[in-house]
Amino acid sequence: MNVLSRAERKLDHIRHALTHERDYYNHFDDVEIVHQSIAHLNFDELHVSATVGELQISSPLFVNAMTGGGGKETLKINEAIAEAAAHTGIGMAVGSQMAAIKDPSERPSYEIVRKRNPRGTVFANVGSEASLHQAQSAVDMLEADALQIHVNTLQELIMPEGDRDFTSRLQNMEQIVQGIHVPIIVKEVGYGMSKATIQTLADIGVSYIDVGGRGGTNFSMIENMRREKPFSSFNNWGIPTPVSLLEAADIRKERDVHIIGSGGIRHGLDGAKAMALGASAFGMAGGLLKVLVNHGMDELIAEIDHIHYELKIAMMLTNSKNLEELRETSVVVYGKTREWIEQRAKL
Repeated sequence: MNVLSRAERKLDHIRHALTHERDYYNHFDDVEIVHQSIAHLNFDELHVSATVGELQISSPLFVNAMTGGGGKETLKINEAIAEAAAHTGIGMAVGSQMAAIKDPSERPSYEIVRKRNPRGTVFANVGSEASLHQAQSAVDMLEADALQIHVNTLQELIMPEGDRDFTSRLQNMEQIVQGIHVPIIVKEVGYGMSKATIQTLADIGVSYIDVGGRGGTNFSMIENMRREKPFSSFNNWGIPTPVSLLEAADIRKERDVHIIGSGGIRHGLDGAKAMALGASAFGMAGGLLKVLVNHGMDELIAEIDHIHYELKIAMMLTNSKNLEELRETSVVVYGKTREWIEQRAKL
């Protein structure tokens, strides 16, 4: 079994994330937004800024957690993403800061984000194993506007160096929710969330939930690439993002919970679909990282602008003058996603 240092593991994740293929079936293709032929808006007057609970955001798109803690290579990646985020006005989350909390020499690979984007929206990030003190350290390190707590049980179980005891995770998260005075976002890393999970998080006071569904970067596959004998039977485990958003629908309406969609979002139209399914914002990670690594920061900025333009086209075609109206637009769901929802409704 190949056991790597935390920094080496971060670099390994990046290398595999850049080369592995996404699912052949993307459940966003099961969702169609109902077209409205008679437009009555001015495209140039459309705005994508929004208020999501306590967060004032200039765009529903943000760069979701990817990296940090891998020395100079991850510092360069975070520096470029932060500069692109500052230029385009979108938010950015860093990867897990546990590396820097345990090894202060790794702090620069995270701190560069706030240095390059001093006025932007920045999300700190820790795992669900983090203590309240560690969570506060992560927030302070970045002067963060919010804190992501990522949950990644399957990844940990497949990872040779991963954790095996999860008995205190929910209690840890509840303590952080009660003790940290910035918005707390609980985020899955690619396996989606069920209605029961979302209900459990709402019950402990979590107001921001990133469903992080199957369809994007597949960490089961990435961790299996690092094993001599992989657990490849779990490569397709998880709940796809559109399904998770539908699973969240009732709780979102009943409770003061803000749902974020991420996982498998390929472009602005997928982002619009996520919002039409109830998301208040949407995150992208692996696809943007590939653009940066393969084509550079200027092309990353162009890609973000393109996604915003696609989002505004969807707003025009649904007569949605703002994001709140886009979230109320009509959709049709079919295929595997419809089958899931119909089966779940019978339970």
